[in-house]
Amino acid sequence: MGAVLERLPERLDVALGVGISTLVGRRMKGARSHLGTNVAHALAAPGVALDERLLESFVERAFASYGQYWAESAKLPALSKSTITDRFVIGEGLEHLVAAKGLGRGVVIALPHIGSWEWGGAFLATLDMPMTAVAEELEPRELFEWFKRKREAIGINIEPLDAHAGTVLLQTLKNGGVVGLLCDRDIQGGGIEVEFFGKRVAIPAGPATLALRTGATLLGAACYAGPGRDHFAVITPPIEAERSGRLRDDVTRVTQLIAHELEGLIRRAPEQWHVLQSRFSEW
Repeated sequence: MGAVLERLPERLDVALGVGISTLVGRRMKGARSHLGTNVAHALAAPGVALDERLLESFVERAFASYGQYWAESAKLPALSKSTITDRFVIGEGLEHLVAAKGLGRGVVIALPHIGSWEWGGAFLATLDMPMTAVAEELEPRELFEWFKRKREAIGINIEPLDAHAGTVLLQTLKNGGVVGLLCDRDIQGGGIEVEFFGKRVAIPAGPATLALRTGATLLGAACYAGPGRDHFAVITPPIEAERSGRLRDDVTRVTQLIAHELEGLIRRAPEQWHVLQSRFSEW
């Protein structure tokens, strides 16, 4: 499907992706329920009842946004660098990234599943800041290798999420490189329990651990789709990641700070939060 979307004419690819995702989203009752619960927590305001029709409209838009994400991500390897730079802007916080990179200690970027992080990675490559990321190994293995090749074609180095990933990421940071980690889902289990949208949930410890162990600057960021086919990124000020006690305690403290930054980034566009797995108890 990705190869088909890559070769389709512009706009037809997104229309197809949105149409398929919207249709499938209406039939996948479990995923739709999980997505609705997740979005509801992002939309919730203390003491204000959430209108069910409003929530349903956000869920419908979320599935459409998910289809746009897949279509545009598949198209990225076929786009020129000039097209990528024309359609992407770091609207807030570029100065934090530049300052962090200038320190030479490496940069860890904590990301939510918002919009299209691949567009952000492709854009960083044009700034001579190639990003290293990890990804679940897909079955069959050939599918993962295809995914890896496509991401590397746009300047993102992909490492499989296995026992060797940590070593690669540590070395990348020691070399002054950039590591981007999606961290609003605890895929492997064993994450750090923190408060997230008013609930206790597990968040991966990777970003905090890497920053604390290497002295790399820790930033939060999100890459939003729109307006139109353009993309807009927000980078947070540095998240405090200094050692002050036992490593485990420091990782917990910093992971909580990351969770708060992720909340703010997600609340900017909850309809672009592409997490179809349960993160909370039912709404």
